[in-house]
Amino acid sequence: MWNWLPRLAKPSDLRKAGVMGMNRRNYDIIAPNNDRRLYPLVDDKVKTKTLANKIGISTPGLIGTIEHQYEVKNILEIVRERKDFVIKPAQGSGGKGVLVILDHNGDTFTTASGRSVSYAEIYQHISNILSGLYSLGGRYDVAVIEELVHFSDIFKDYSYQGVPDVRIIVYKGYPAMAMTRLPTKASEGRANLHQGAVGVGLDIQTGEALHGVQWNEPVTRQPDTGADLMGIKVPYWREHLIIGAKAYEMTGLGYLGADIVLDAYRGPMMLELNARPGLAIQIANGKGLRAKIREIDKFYPQGLTPEQRVDYVLSLKY
Repeated sequence: MWNWLPRLAKPSDLRKAGVMGMNRRNYDIIAPNNDRRLYPLVDDKVKTKTLANKIGISTPGLIGTIEHQYEVKNILEIVRERKDFVIKPAQGSGGKGVLVILDHNGDTFTTASGRSVSYAEIYQHISNILSGLYSLGGRYDVAVIEELVHFSDIFKDYSYQGVPDVRIIVYKGYPAMAMTRLPTKASEGRANLHQGAVGVGLDIQTGEALHGVQWNEPVTRQPDTGADLMGIKVPYWREHLIIGAKAYEMTGLGYLGADIVLDAYRGPMMLELNARPGLAIQIANGKGLRAKIREIDKFYPQGLTPEQRVDYVLSLKY
């Protein structure tokens, strides 16, 4: 099943296989479909959360924000009533700067990887966020403190400590390709493929596993738990797809990645959006994006609601 993407394939071979490269994504897909003035709607996680909540898309609750250096000392008061929470940069990308806290006792905090960190380390981490260390373009940033997602037990054998998510590529409002990203010990509990998380391609109509990949190499089992990755089937799949489809009207972006988490109590929730989603999803799915994009351009109807677009995708016969 991996013959479609030889490790040393020629560019011409990749094109024939329908694989979309970075340049084609940037110039042929992103440039004509994503107005740059709209990027702040997804680059700033607070703005994204506000927009989503206005149209009824569930997101992890906002506990507080820290915008200025003199406010960093307020972190203990902000989380005083919270056992677990997440600290992240408002304009971060690729999982950089995300700190997951599972417990804290006074000024000692326990991270998702089980490491104990001090108040001084938390203080420094937030200061680094404000300075732009993790933000796009190194701009001054805001530290966002939000509720920790309590992921569904359906994923407990497939994830190591952190919260798994589903990435859906949406093109002109239609879900085009999907995968789930599973935290591992190597990724330190983060659902980021570049840091060692496992990516599992998902059938866009059923939410069932297709192929697994880690470090761009095929895998069939979760490296830390041994669970069979091909047993994954994401529940509430239509609801996941509708969240992705709604992000099109919400942002005006014709090409985007919607990251969705499944909370044990609240169901599917939008975690964040990305105007420049990566292309590793093609490896996880065992097929390129170009053919799907051409199909949407040529055959898919216009003028439908998000729900109608999702139902159209689900009704297709392959």
